[in-house]
Amino acid sequence: MRVVIQRASKAAVEINGTETRSISHGLVILLGIEQDDEEEDIDWLIKKVLGLRVFSDNENKMNLNLSQVNGQILLISQFTLHASTKKGNRPSFVRAARPDVAIPLYDQFIKKLKSHSVIVETGEFGADMQVSLTNDGPVTIIIDTKNKE
Repeated sequence: MRVVIQRASKAAVEINGTETRSISHGLVILLGIEQDDEEEDIDWLIKKVLGLRVFSDNENKMNLNLSQVNGQILLISQFTLHASTKKGNRPSFVRAARPDVAIPLYDQFIKKLKSHSVIVETGEFGADMQVSLTNDGPVTIIIDTKNKE
């Protein structure tokens, strides 16, 4: 699993041109799922994301995590995070999980996030989405469960 995390002062997703879901303060998480990802990737990643100290304390240092600032999460599935651009100019997505693997893992990711008493808004898997956010900082972090640094 690979995520791009952006600290946001506000964010929204419009789904299929009709429905809009939004958060007021927290993290926008773009989630890419690979074919060989499994539940332990979810557990490790959620622990890492919820523990990230990327919010400012009273001294304006990034020292607080999501729960300490009562932040929310906007979670968007994004298979393009697994694009391979090694050959040519057209990205290949062969490493991205097919829907029969990705959807259950995406749903499990949402369920486990919510079990931590976090407000979670989501996009819709496979839908046409327009994501907007105000990246606070800007702070953008990339985490990959296959490359635990």
